[in-house]
Amino acid sequence: MPKDALVNASAPGPVVGSWSRVSEMQAKLHCWAAADHGRRFDDLFNLVHDPATLLVAFDRVAGNQGARTPGVDGLTVADVEERIGVPGFLDDLRAQLKEGTFRPLPVRERKIPKPGGRTRSGVSASPP
Repeated sequence: MPKDALVNASAPGPVVGSWSRVSEMQAKLHCWAAADHGRRFDDLFNLVHDPATLLVAFDRVAGNQGARTPGVDGLTVADVEERIGVPGFLDDLRAQLKEGTFRPLPVRERKIPKPGGRTRSGVSASPP
């Protein structure tokens, strides 16, 4: 693939096709990176705030085993779906990302006891 070929992240597409669009973007990036190990990817930010990427990311989080556990903002996936709505939540997140105003909430590190008196580090949500 030529180095100047564009990913075309702004192409419109139905919500149903988000998974395939993201998969195609990932496949293109993989091919370009494999073909040229020194290649620089300077404009990945457009892929980060692409609506398809955000929707796929939300779907992956919703499908995780811990989806019922609240995040650092105190919301579960069900809370977002019921109170805010996924489209509104993702639109707001996308706007914040594009404007540069998104600031992730801090997380708190906890020491988790292990057998023999040792501890390991663990991350837990900070209270909102």
